[in-house]
Formats: sequence, C-alpha cells, structure tokens
Amino acid sequence: MISVSDHWPPFQPPWHLKTAMVQTLLASLKLRAWGKKSLLRHENKVILSIDRDTRLLGYQSLQTNEKSDGLAILLHGWEGSSHSTYILACGDFLYKNGFDVFRLNLRDHGNSHHLNTGLFYATLLDEVCTAVHRVAGLSQGIPVILVGFSLGGNFAIRIAAQFARQGLDILSRVISVSPVLNPDKATDRIDANPLILSYFRRKWRRSLVLKQSLYPDRYDFTPLFKMRTLREMTAYLLRKYTHHSGTREYFKAYGIPSDLTRIIDLPMSIVTAADDPIIPPDDFRSLMPGKQTQIIMHPHGGHNGFIDGIFKPAWYDRFMLELIRADQG
Repeated sequence: MISVSDHWPPFQPPWHLKTAMVQTLLASLKLRAWGKKSLLRHENKVILSIDRDTRLLGYQSLQTNEKSDGLAILLHGWEGSSHSTYILACGDFLYKNGFDVFRLNLRDHGNSHHLNTGLFYATLLDEVCTAVHRVAGLSQGIPVILVGFSLGGNFAIRIAAQFARQGLDILSRVISVSPVLNPDKATDRIDANPLILSYFRRKWRRSLVLKQSLYPDRYDFTPLFKMRTLREMTAYLLRKYTHHSGTREYFKAYGIPSDLTRIIDLPMSIVTAADDPIIPPDDFRSLMPGKQTQIIMHPHGGHNGFIDGIFKPAWYDRFMLELIRADQG
C-alpha cells in the first residue's frame, strides 16, 4: 500500500461529512452538479458504432479557445451514466482546467437502452475497449487520460491491461476511483446494506423496465422485480439470458485478479477508502501492483466520495489534475 505524499495528505473531511454513508451519498447528490454549465454547454452527442450490432453513446466536450492540455475519458459506475453527479463534477473541473472531456456511457446506461438489443453485462469488456480506442483516436496526439469510478474503475483497470496485452500505447495515465475488485464480495455488501440495496434495486428496476418496453418480444423481467437481493436478480438474468453458469462464475469473469495490475506499464493511480461500504479494504491489500501503479487508501471517503465541501471539487479531482500537470512537466 502506498501512502499519500506530504503534498497530498490523507483526505480528512469536516466532522459533519465524515461518515462513510454521508460521503457515499454526497457522490451522487444532484446539488453538486449544479452550475456545471461549461462542460454541458460545449458537449456534442456521439454514437460510436462498435460493430454491426453494437453502439455506445457518449458526450464530447472540446476546448474552444485554445489547444487542449489532454483528453480525459470518463467511465461511470453501475447504473450511473454520463450525467451522474460525480461524472459531471469531475468532467467540468477538468474541462475548466483546459482538458477535452469525453463521457462514455456503458451499454444500457444513460439514454442508450434503445441502441442495442442485448443487455448490459460487466463482462462486455471488448466493446468498451473498442470505444475507448476510437475516442482516443480523436485526440490528435494530445495525452489521453482514462478515469473510472466504481464499476467504471474496474473497467479502467481491465482496459489498461487489455491494451498492454495488445501492445497498444494509447493511454498516458489511468485513474481508478473506488474500483470494484471482487464483485462477489461487493454484491454481498450491497445486499447487506438496506439503504444502498434500495438505491441500486430502484435504479436497476427502472433500467430493466425501460429495456423491456423497448423489446417486449425479447424480455420479460416480471419475476425479477419480486426478488429482494441483487444476487437473486443477477442469477435470474444469467440463467435466462446468458451462458454463464451462475453468479460466482460471472463475478469472477470480470473481477480484478491480484496480479492483473502488474502487466500495466503506464502510470496508474487507484484511490479508495478504508470505510468504503461496498468495497472491502482487504481487496486492495492483496493487489500486486506494477512499478508505475500507486494504491492510495484513505481512512475516510466512502464509495466515490472524497468530498470536503458540497460545492468544492472532490479530493480526487484536485489530485488527478496535479498528477497530469506533473506528467506534462
């Protein structure tokens, strides 16, 4: 485990924002996205055709008055989107500091359910890799930074590893905030927390209702809506619509093995909190990082939080900007 430097001391929120649940809730508090108009005012909707049957939706915000300092590709968490509070807040912060920003939606996230007949699964790594590769191709030689949150943080690590295996020198840096390393454990922790479980069940149910309405001849999720846990719901979808043998095999298929980060040969920062209510800290202690990977575990921060003021940039926003500036000399 790598400690935060003296220049970047451990994240210490004020007492009234200190608890893990407060930090986790603040990450998605819509009030924090208020006024993020620079990013949205300059966004262009982009539909990426991955192959004949797959399309992903994203939003590109380019600098208008001067050359960009880099391109930041942002990946949201499960049942989040390109318009999640933490994505808009981070994107607007980077945009105002001179970066182009591309906010990519995973399949069936954001307003993209109509683009693909098939359902989203976290094992669909190749289509996200292709999308990131295509978006990076728009950068015109400027540095490309991949930033992921929660499940998006999981994708960011796997994408970097996939590019490394393929010998692709596309990314200049990866930043992964509160990444899901062991989905099996994370699912149990969500199911054991009534507040977080209710939040994700509500959002997932809304997403599945929309998907069913678009493809009524293909999907009937009625039995699923009576199930109480994410594990039950996941098992039902896997059994009815995929080749996966069950939840444990599926979760293992997109989990982060302890030695995966060792093959990533570019600067990568993983930021997490010891009090994350979803991701156990032991998951990070077992990682075997490569030479350019730093793992930063704060005592506080919850899941995707690290917020010390509702209208202030999150700790990781300021941290990643400092890292990128240092890369650029």
